[in-house]
Amino acid sequence: MRAKHFLLICVVAVFAACRSARVATIQPASVGSIRFHDEYIIPHAAVFNGTRVGGLSGIDYDATRNNYYMICDDRSYYNASRFYTADIRLNGYKIDTCIFTAVTSLRKPAGDTFRLKEADPEAMRYLGTKDLLVWSSEGEREIKGDKKLLIDPWVWLSRRDGRFVDSFRLPANMRMQATPSGPRQNGTFEGLGFADNQRTLWVSVEEPLYEDGPRANINDTSAIVRFIKFDVATRQPTGQFAYRVDPVPNKPNPENAYRINGIPDILPLGNDRFLVMERAFSVGIKGTVIRIYLADANGATDVSTIPSLQGKTEVQLIRKQLLFDMETMGRYIDNVEGMTFGPRLPNGHASLLLIADDNFDKEEVSQLFLFEVLP
Repeated sequence: MRAKHFLLICVVAVFAACRSARVATIQPASVGSIRFHDEYIIPHAAVFNGTRVGGLSGIDYDATRNNYYMICDDRSYYNASRFYTADIRLNGYKIDTCIFTAVTSLRKPAGDTFRLKEADPEAMRYLGTKDLLVWSSEGEREIKGDKKLLIDPWVWLSRRDGRFVDSFRLPANMRMQATPSGPRQNGTFEGLGFADNQRTLWVSVEEPLYEDGPRANINDTSAIVRFIKFDVATRQPTGQFAYRVDPVPNKPNPENAYRINGIPDILPLGNDRFLVMERAFSVGIKGTVIRIYLADANGATDVSTIPSLQGKTEVQLIRKQLLFDMETMGRYIDNVEGMTFGPRLPNGHASLLLIADDNFDKEEVSQLFLFEVLP
């Protein structure tokens, strides 16, 4: 792993002319395969503008300004919920440096910042047609005896200054419940992305709803999660679609310890096709298993009116095909949670950048990975 010089500086950008709003992601026409090129390490516990850098769980590229938005999943333990703006500079097929240029507090509808545990930010995308940001929170489901803390997950629209604009309507089956029903704790809205020229928003649920069956497990192919489709103009959900998650690949140590495989992010390709990231972790196993799939929702059944997907053999699932397994890279892979298409590479191919969330843990690493998209 090459040592990189990391800069934490403020950059004041002055825009002399008005810019017309446009779609900001550089989406390739097709994805045949991806090729790894470089890795960059963001130093642990770095400080920028009085905030602790870490927990970077989502990334999106704004081609209009040639910068990146990185949402932080700090639940206001270290600083108020926030996102960072960064300049990731590529030099050919390498990541030259990552310069943080701004940190912005996310705000509630009344304009105040979030208090402890009120928000669990996970994903963020830039809505270039409106010059707004859309971001998700996983909510909270904490049950301890008679004490219950229930906060529904959400998808909100905000200005680039963090101010609340509007919310997308939450489907009823996505509301947190005190009983074993609805979404699981820390297993809700991890991934999102725009399709259909940013007229449609897709949101992925990380783990199965209680009604839809058990979590992923060793040698278990029964875990099914839901993707939600929204109309951006009306903010209304227009459908839900089912996706089967792979079994957990590694036995934990001890064998009864925590294990998981779920979806931390999606990246739409056209209207009903996606890159889908699956992330698996087992206690006692160093690092994570990250696999990226090509997925297609064309012909998939709208399951929004089906309360439980257990045993529903007639449901047509989102089809998927393995695109890339990061284990083949032969290096340590940490908690990768976000991905975005970036600027064109020197040969004209699209770039794909992935980011890992270090969970503010000194034993984990904030990694940036650079890939080339091959047609």
